[in-house]
Amino acid sequence: MFSIKQTAVYFKKISRIAIREKAWKFVIFAVIIAALVASIVGEDMFTTYESTKSGFFTIVSACIWIGIFNSIQSVCKEHDIIRSEYRQGMNLSSYVLANVSWQFILCFLQSCVIFGVCMIFIDFNTEGIITNAYAEYFVTIFLLTFGSSIMGIMLSSIAGNPTTAMTLMPFVLILQLIMSGVLFELSGLSEKAAYITFSKWGMSAFGSIADLNNAKYPMKISAVYPMVERLEEEACYDCVAGNLYTAWGWCVGLLLCCVVISVLSLKIKNRDS
Repeated sequence: MFSIKQTAVYFKKISRIAIREKAWKFVIFAVIIAALVASIVGEDMFTTYESTKSGFFTIVSACIWIGIFNSIQSVCKEHDIIRSEYRQGMNLSSYVLANVSWQFILCFLQSCVIFGVCMIFIDFNTEGIITNAYAEYFVTIFLLTFGSSIMGIMLSSIAGNPTTAMTLMPFVLILQLIMSGVLFELSGLSEKAAYITFSKWGMSAFGSIADLNNAKYPMKISAVYPMVERLEEEACYDCVAGNLYTAWGWCVGLLLCCVVISVLSLKIKNRDS
């Protein structure tokens, strides 16, 4: 169990350190990345099936990259301090939850600027599945960014030092990109493995909100061959509430699993302390 008092104490400590180390740079970084991505994909979004799917894939990738970068070194750089304070009664669950709470605030701010910048370049459709599409797009962006940030905390908890953490980062990013189902067709074991990636569920959520399988006005597969429609629909892009709730639910579930693994990893590392 965690201690609310310790969580509050460590949250204040993490906040002070983040402010002293100019955490606003992470928000500026998100603005720059979002502007680059949105300016490139914005013109072709919602014109063809291909371009829309590729555009969402780019946004998903950017959110995951930003999220992991937020926290990949947040825990591992303090392993010596954690070990020392653990001997004096530190509650590791409280420490992890304090980090999660800080990332919640940071990722919310980043999600606001990412979505705001995207709206400048991309004309999002306003007809959502369960509410206004703007709200659904924002929630999806936030869950991807926040979930990836918590995954970064997990990796940072497992890694022995910042160098190891930064070495793990590109492998995890590549895995996320491959398992999204956009670059390669997944089947068998790889299809099952994709269930534990944020990229798969981010694509499913975006595709459902955008109604990529719109039966009334199907998006053409290519601007070069405008009369050719895609041969096969993907069920994960059906514009139904079940798809959106499932995608969001998996993102939240994966996020919680990352929190649990982070705590267990720190307990294993400090079991002899």
